[in-house]
Amino acid sequence: MNGRVAAVLVITALLSAGLYHSQTRQQPFHVSGFIEADEIRLGSRIGGRVKEVHVSEGRSVQRGAHLLDLEPYDLLERRAEAAAFLQQRRSVLDRLQAGFRPEEIGQAKARMEQTQARLDKLRNGPRQQEIDAAAAQLELADAELARARNRYRRAEALFARDAGTKDQLDEVETELKTSTAAVSVRREQLGVLTAGSRPEDVAEAQAALSEAEQAWKLQSAGFRSEEIAAATAEVAAVQATLEAIDRQIAELIIAAPVDGIVDAIDLQPGDLISPNAPAIALIDLSHLWVRAYVPENRLNIALEQPVTVTVDSFRQQPFAARITFISRQAEFTPGNVQTPEDRSRQVFRIKVTLTSGLDVLRPGMAADIWFDPPQDGHSPRN
Repeated sequence: MNGRVAAVLVITALLSAGLYHSQTRQQPFHVSGFIEADEIRLGSRIGGRVKEVHVSEGRSVQRGAHLLDLEPYDLLERRAEAAAFLQQRRSVLDRLQAGFRPEEIGQAKARMEQTQARLDKLRNGPRQQEIDAAAAQLELADAELARARNRYRRAEALFARDAGTKDQLDEVETELKTSTAAVSVRREQLGVLTAGSRPEDVAEAQAALSEAEQAWKLQSAGFRSEEIAAATAEVAAVQATLEAIDRQIAELIIAAPVDGIVDAIDLQPGDLISPNAPAIALIDLSHLWVRAYVPENRLNIALEQPVTVTVDSFRQQPFAARITFISRQAEFTPGNVQTPEDRSRQVFRIKVTLTSGLDVLRPGMAADIWFDPPQDGHSPRN
């Protein structure tokens, strides 16, 4: 009987101790919030008519996936025109930078040498052989004139004695006139050769030589640096125009900048979208966080402090996270926030960024943030 009473007393003591321990044990500090993510609103800077829609609401997409295509309108034709004009401007620049061809420079030099030879010829005047030849031709003409005079005197005498005819006299008279003119021509030719070149001809040849020499030097030196600079600027301007058109063509394709889920899209082929206006809403799943509120008396936390996050969908699986934002200004507790502390106290908003579980967690899930380590070897949910 005494042993039974003793056993009852021991059991009663153990139950009392357990009850006291459960009532006095402090639960790990935690706050609640909701998982959030960035919403990216995508559009086109140029807008236009929808050509094709590749996704629908709720669909998961990978980074770089095409979501929406727009009609190019006249962008392709404008690009082809700009590309052709750029090629033309580059050809002009290449020609200016290369300068004149060796054949053109050689041609200019040959013209200069030819003009120099003409000037030398004028300066040197006729050769002695030419003067001697002209003098000999004058002597020959004088001899012809003397013979014509003798024949004319004989024919005139015969005509006076009626021994010759009028026609014979006219014939020798014509011969005398021809010989006289020939002598005058030969004498003038000899005079020209003896006098040498005219000063006007020499001056003209000298000017032509200067012009030819400057033309040769100009082609040898190539084009002016100002011309090359202007051509370079034209190439740069056309290149900038082409790059601007390429950027506009790139805006015809709206692609996913990150992995995510299509949150909102209501477009069909043929619809028009405005420039710089949102057309698709995309949820970024690569960056999830929990927004929560910490009481003032538990603000012994720091940025980059590691914490644990749990959700109802994965009760036994804690997820790693870190504190990335702590508000510097207090506020009153929002109505949808639950903490173990008195809700009438002021709280500070924090942001906890998840570093694990990004493949299974989703925006909108209710989550608990655990700041204290588990006690007695139990998980935060125990």
